[in-house]
Amino acid sequence: MSTAQPGTLPPLPERAPPARLIALGSAALTEGFALIGFETYPDPTPEALEDLLRELLRRQQAALVVIEQGLAQNPGRQLIRALREGARIVITEIPALQQPPRYRSRVDRLVESVLGTSALEPAP
Repeated sequence: MSTAQPGTLPPLPERAPPARLIALGSAALTEGFALIGFETYPDPTPEALEDLLRELLRRQQAALVVIEQGLAQNPGRQLIRALREGARIVITEIPALQQPPRYRSRVDRLVESVLGTSALEPAP
């Protein structure tokens, strides 16, 4: 138990480094993320995504990772691992700029598998 002197504040606890904000996708898509301060990886290969996730997992870094949907279609081992762990690394998919109407998120697919295809249809 520590005793603080009258009129002094106890020391602040050591803080974890801030989470990294990372966006991977087409150059056009990542350009907008760069403007709001994200670390960007334009036109990455699936291997580049795997390398980045491997490093985040190894270092136990917190991160919000935004990836263009095409990069998640055939997930590699590190992407699967990061999605399963889900605590420090939050991964979200977004559609390609030229194909938003065809976008189907993992959540959409999960809801449809549990509640059926009509669950996501607009109410009349």
